[in-house]
Amino acid sequence: MNVYSTQRYRQSTRQITRQSSRQSNKQGGFSLIELMISLTLGLIISAAVVQVMISNNSTERLNRSIASAQENGRFIIARLRNDLIMTGRYDTLRPNLNQDVDIVVEAAFVHNNPIPVVGDFSNGLTKGVSEGAGTTSDTLMIALQASKDCRGATHGYVDEEFMVVNEYFLEGTELKCRGFDGRVLRGLKAEVDDNTPYTLLDDVTSFQVQYGVTDNIVSKDNSARPVKFIDADTLGVEKAAGALVVAIRIALLLKADSDVLINPVPKFKLLNEEPIQPSEKRLYKQFETTITLRNSKNFARSRNI
Repeated sequence: MNVYSTQRYRQSTRQITRQSSRQSNKQGGFSLIELMISLTLGLIISAAVVQVMISNNSTERLNRSIASAQENGRFIIARLRNDLIMTGRYDTLRPNLNQDVDIVVEAAFVHNNPIPVVGDFSNGLTKGVSEGAGTTSDTLMIALQASKDCRGATHGYVDEEFMVVNEYFLEGTELKCRGFDGRVLRGLKAEVDDNTPYTLLDDVTSFQVQYGVTDNIVSKDNSARPVKFIDADTLGVEKAAGALVVAIRIALLLKADSDVLINPVPKFKLLNEEPIQPSEKRLYKQFETTITLRNSKNFARSRNI
């Protein structure tokens, strides 16, 4: 091979090498547009993942709030039912019944006044069930024979039963109960307890009560079933006409103990009250139940025998 051919060969080789290098560099990288598209897709996917996580967290908080409100509702309904179902109970044959007073007269008082109204007690003229003005909560009071009141207080009795009067009312957002010795309210003895209220449940927005009455003295209906449900403000008149309370209907509006916000908050209608519009944008649950007073029903039936 001569010198000229050798030079031409070398030049061709270098030229081919440079072209191959350019092509290699051109194929190995990304353009600016491709990088921008990739970044945009990554941001979209990341935002979607974050949104799913936020949604899952909100759903979990909402579920916890609902579960909390349901649990509180089940608790308070069970507690009130357990207390109220014994309303009107008085058994003069109980061996542990304290007999420092005339138990026959006391039995007649409890049987005829299982739900005391204002004026029933000579030493507690303001004590009795009351109807809250407007959508204000009601006050419930019951009478029965027991060894302790709704707080567990024995009022100085030792392993003995006596006339207990329990009061249930709303103070702020706390549903409370307070127990009395019925003999003190009737003016038969001095009080030995300070009657300090006991909180049953917090976060209660409203507490409403209605009373199912029977008129079996007039109708001679020995089933003693309630013929209508009335408010506390008309209960005194019905009792004077011979009606007897044989059922209690209660309704509560509870606020969930969480920071979950609900907007807008719906209105809630409890029993025959005007709809309630809570001021806080929180989760609320409504609970209602009707409790039959079997002791009062049995006494109502006995009036026609």
